[in-house]
Amino acid sequence: MNPTPLSEPAENDSSIRRPRNLTLALANILTSMIEDGQLKIGDKLPPEKHITQEHGVSRTVVREAISHLQSHGLVETRHGIGTFVVRQRVDQIDPQADRTLNDVMAVIELRIGIEVDSAGLAALRRTEDQLARMLQALKIIEDPTVSRAEAAAADFDFHQQIALATDNRYFADITEHLGLTLIPRNRLNSAALANTAIEDYSARLRQEHHDIYATIANRDSDGAKAAMRRHLSNIRERLRLAYKQRGA
Repeated sequence: MNPTPLSEPAENDSSIRRPRNLTLALANILTSMIEDGQLKIGDKLPPEKHITQEHGVSRTVVREAISHLQSHGLVETRHGIGTFVVRQRVDQIDPQADRTLNDVMAVIELRIGIEVDSAGLAALRRTEDQLARMLQALKIIEDPTVSRAEAAAADFDFHQQIALATDNRYFADITEHLGLTLIPRNRLNSAALANTAIEDYSARLRQEHHDIYATIANRDSDGAKAAMRRHLSNIRERLRLAYKQRGA
């Protein structure tokens, strides 16, 4: 995967929300590296330039992501030296791993409760502009040249655009509040954990997203609700199997 640098969006660009999403996505990736032990307590984070090149994001995004980690007490910056890991949110022992699985499953359960109805309402109320933004997000997700952070941000944006299309600000507010926790791929690589080929895993997600999009485009409320429920239920099952195969 070859990361591509982001350009500043124009004022009327439908990707106007992506930089903030990218910050959250990168913060989640770095957090996952700390939780998984790729970065251990005392380790120095890679240089800013290295992170920008590897993840295809701007220096501003990197700095904001590191500030996010600092606010959660995971890292500290020593001026003139660098940024170091000072705490791991999740201990690498099985009981804690089980609680992490429970946390992820709890978020998906919440999503089913919210996003199924959100998709149904979006099918009835969406505008052509909102539909175009959903499609744009899907194109970014499926672009093999984008960075992991960019794909995760676009994934979140797809779900956020559906929430906005309900024309009910509370759906949008809840989605915004949950942020990138909506996208489990930032917590763990479920395809790798489940020993599933990345191509097959990506193809399933792509089909599920397109089923949701198509039903919303066709103003099929019941179909959209069914497609969203199927998508979220499949995510839950894939993650459950992933943790089981890892031995958590």
